[in-house]
Amino acid sequence: MSIWNAVLLGLIQGIAEFLPISSSGHFSVVNNLFKLSDISEGHALFQSLLYLASLLSVCIVYWPEIRAMVFEVLSFADLGPLAGQERARYPAARCFFMLVLGTLPLLLALPFNSRIEALNDRDIFIGVMLILTGCLLYVSDRMIPGKKNANTMTVTDALLVGLCQSVSTIPGLSRSAVTITAGVAVGLRRDFAVNYSFLLCIPAIFGAAVLSFGKAVRDGIDWHSVPAYLVGMAVALLTSVAIIHIMRYISKKARFGGFAYYCWVVGVLSVILHLIF
Repeated sequence: MSIWNAVLLGLIQGIAEFLPISSSGHFSVVNNLFKLSDISEGHALFQSLLYLASLLSVCIVYWPEIRAMVFEVLSFADLGPLAGQERARYPAARCFFMLVLGTLPLLLALPFNSRIEALNDRDIFIGVMLILTGCLLYVSDRMIPGKKNANTMTVTDALLVGLCQSVSTIPGLSRSAVTITAGVAVGLRRDFAVNYSFLLCIPAIFGAAVLSFGKAVRDGIDWHSVPAYLVGMAVALLTSVAIIHIMRYISKKARFGGFAYYCWVVGVLSVILHLIF
C-alpha cells in the first residue's frame, strides 16, 4: 500500500466515522470511483489501526469525561446509589453505567456478523441505507429535544439507544445518525445525545478493532506497508479529533438537516454508480 492510498483511506475514516453520513457507505461509493478494494484488500492490520485511530480520537476529546467516570466508579463498589436519590452525587459513574447498558444490545449483532459483512458488497443496498440515514436525520431535525442528561436518562432509554446502535452495524446506516436520532427520540438533550453517542462508540470501535486485528494475524501482515499504515492512522486520528469537535459545536449551535440532504445525494449516487459500472 502506498502512502497516498493510506492518506486517502485515513481521511475517509476520519471524516465519515463521526459525521452522521456512514463510513461504510462512503467506502462503498469511493470504491466504485477509485477501486479502493484493490488497494485495501489484504490489509486487515491497516483497518484495525484505522479503528484504533477513531478510538483514540474519542478518548482524547472526551478524556475529562472518561477520567471522571473512572474516578467515580473506582471510588465506590456499590452501584446502588446510581438508581436512587443520591445519583446526582455520581453523574460520571451513572453515565458509565448507562454506557454499559447501551453497549449490551451489541451482543445481539455478533451471531450475524458474517452476514452483515457480506452486505458491504451490495452497493444498491448500501445506497438505500444511506437514503434511510438521510431520512433519520431529517426526522431527528424536526423532533423536539428533551431535557434528559446522564442523571435523568433511564435504563430503558439506554437500552433503546443501544438496540438502535446494534441495528446500525448494517452497512450504509450511520451509527452516529442512528444513535443520535434514538437519543433525541427518547428525550435526551441534543448535545447530550451527541456526547452519549460518541462515548457509546468506544466499546463498539474497540470490538471492531479486535476483530480486524484477529483477521490480520490469520491472513498475515505486509510489514513493508506498515510505515504507510502509520501515516494513514495519523491522518485518521487528526481528522477524527477535528470532526468530533465540529459535531459537538453543531449540536449546540445548529441541527443536522444538511447532512440529511447529503446522504440522500450520496445514496442515489451509489445506486447509479452500481447500475453504470
